[in-house]
Amino acid sequence: MRQQQSGNARFIAPSPFEATPVTDTLAYLEGVWRLDRTVLDRATGHRGTFHGAVTFTPLGDGTLHAAERGTLTWEGVPRHAERTLLYRPGFTAGTAAVHFADGRFFHDLDLRRGEFTAEHFCGADTYAGSYTVFGRNGWNVSWAVRGPAKDLLISSDHVRADRPLSDN
Repeated sequence: MRQQQSGNARFIAPSPFEATPVTDTLAYLEGVWRLDRTVLDRATGHRGTFHGAVTFTPLGDGTLHAAERGTLTWEGVPRHAERTLLYRPGFTAGTAAVHFADGRFFHDLDLRRGEFTAEHFCGADTYAGSYTVFGRNGWNVSWAVRGPAKDLLISSDHVRADRPLSDN
């Protein structure tokens, strides 16, 4: 929603990028997504990008195997990058529990309202995440990472690989 003002009256107008609720988080994520990520190190001013894809593949037990692959460019140097996460069914129907590839818990995820905030603590670092769904074919997750040696902003845009975002 965005606020608009007319004289002394204020009203809330619907945003073209309002969050879109989904019925089932895991069912929504399944498939192949184009992935564009920006990374800002607020302490140094360095910026980076990641361009690639993430494929959410069912494992048969309700879990989605998320394989992310692409090119990370940091300080002008491109290199191959990949990671794997596991999205398991959550305790509540329609939700998920996100785990690292080694099985450690990362965070819960509930996209049934189209938006979700997550938190993860890793040693002295805190990861504060915000998920937003933009229709059937697009979503974003943004993380603010803070700690004694980190001050990062990370934003990841996902668009279904076989669909343009405008087909929402």
